[in-house]
Amino acid sequence: MVQDEALRAAVPRRIEALWRIEGPRIVAALARVTGDIGFAEDMAQEAVADALEQWPATGVPRNPAAWLTAVAKRRAIDSWRRAERLDARYRQLSQEVKDDVVVDWDPVPDDVLRLVFSACHPVLPREAQIALTLRVVGGLSTADIARLFVLPVATVQQRIVRAKRTLAAAKVPFEVPEPREWGPRLAGVLRVIYLMFTEGYSATSGNQWIRRDLAGEALRLGRVLARLVPREPEAHALVALMEFQASRFAARTRGDGTPILLADQDRSRWNRGQIERGREALACADALGHGRGNYALQAAIAQCHCDAVRIDDTDWEQVVLLYGALGRLAPSPVVELNRAVAVSMATGPATALAIVDRLVSQGALRGSHLLPSVRGELLVRLGRPDEARAEFAASAALAGNARERELLLRRAAE
Repeated sequence: MVQDEALRAAVPRRIEALWRIEGPRIVAALARVTGDIGFAEDMAQEAVADALEQWPATGVPRNPAAWLTAVAKRRAIDSWRRAERLDARYRQLSQEVKDDVVVDWDPVPDDVLRLVFSACHPVLPREAQIALTLRVVGGLSTADIARLFVLPVATVQQRIVRAKRTLAAAKVPFEVPEPREWGPRLAGVLRVIYLMFTEGYSATSGNQWIRRDLAGEALRLGRVLARLVPREPEAHALVALMEFQASRFAARTRGDGTPILLADQDRSRWNRGQIERGREALACADALGHGRGNYALQAAIAQCHCDAVRIDDTDWEQVVLLYGALGRLAPSPVVELNRAVAVSMATGPATALAIVDRLVSQGALRGSHLLPSVRGELLVRLGRPDEARAEFAASAALAGNARERELLLRRAAE
């Protein structure tokens, strides 16, 4: 009896993990046959609700992703039947779903990329494209997305709801468009893949500092996209950036998941194969001869870290120059904050603190834990421990990720 209770209690955690890994593919498979991204996600969520109700009693099926897909398709049929909309889509689904038969889970490999392209349709404003794709493809909650953009949760929710309704009203097809139509969407697709990887690299919430599943899916999508658009330098540059950053995953946490900062990482654990793939991808971007864009500059910064045997061997002056170029090309408070960190290593913490204090006076990154965290580190190096302690405590109060919060509280205690 105790064992049965334990198994039932474990089911919700199993479903959560399953959805985190397979959710985008399930929604993509449904969108392919229903032609409606919002409707597909709704049916998938209803299938998850069924699983939460049934699996504790019946057990987890042999192929849980296929079970969810089949149940979601049956719910779509029921929805159309109730609405008296038995059309070609109903007949198509009926061929795939038989009573009590679970089809094998074998989605079309590029279904997720089709989902990204559909969500990044130019009928949507850019901010809506990104919010919808991060929600549906990245599996991020609206709270996660709100933290990424430092926006109210209600604002993000409204964007996602409006985006789904707009796509449905515009009857946007679920497909990768013809190459001549990629231009208006490509920047949005690249941005979404970048943000997916960013959230996987350093999660804004939860109990894991790294979400390898999300980062891995972003890298996979980036590689596929780079093959589709071989003459697009920023596609190759984004792959390079993700390869460089992912190469450090094994060294970024301890066995218990505790974060390890860059200065303390065992660089022998960095994945040299991924670093080499990053070099090749960046060289490919450079060879196209269009000059370095946003992702290429970030990749070049990441390469400077990967090339250094120790943190003291990093070419910090080059990193400062690259951040300066990035700030002129794509100005943002986060870029300026990162430049301040590089300046602190190249010329000392006092100069860097002036940059950070200027951001504070401008009200930049209000509500984000990043600025007080960096300010705390600079104050430590300047021998001002009381002020540093207060900054780390303030940063911890703002951090949404439990692991990062623990790290900041430990720094405050030190």
